Amino acid sequence: MSEQIVKKATAIIAENTVKNGMFNDEICTLALIDEDGYPTASVITPAKSDGLRWLTLCTILGENRARRAKNCGRASVSFNSPEYCINLVGDIEVITDPAVKSEMWYDGLAYHFPGGETDPNYCVLKFNTKRYKLFIGGEEAEGVI
Repeated sequence: MSEQIVKKATAIIAENTVKNGMFNDEICTLALIDEDGYPTASVITPAKSDGLRWLTLCTILGENRARRAKNCGRASVSFNSPEYCINLVGDIEVITDPAVKSEMWYDGLAYHFPGGETDPNYCVLKFNTKRYKLFIGGEEAEGVI
């Protein structure tokens, strides 16, 4: 049964991720630890994912998300709707590599980064899942990656 829920969660994340080609204009919630040690949450569009293993998010290099990810590499990502709740806990890193930035670039980012994929303020956050807790269609599962 757990394997079926993981497959459903993987499909839901893919449907809500831009680069997987099925973006439904959805967002996820990213939680990071702020400079005072408190959890903070913000909504963000996921760029690409590989099942529950990892996902990427694009953001501004000098702003809160990237700064907080650099200061504390622990994070949580959540996808929610009335039908499901997908909670992922893991590590996050800030990536400025031009090849990765180019791979993760999508048209919606142009509004925030007029310099395009080479804009120096554009970076990628890569979230690597360590554990998950899933509630989908009345079923639940949890595990480690």
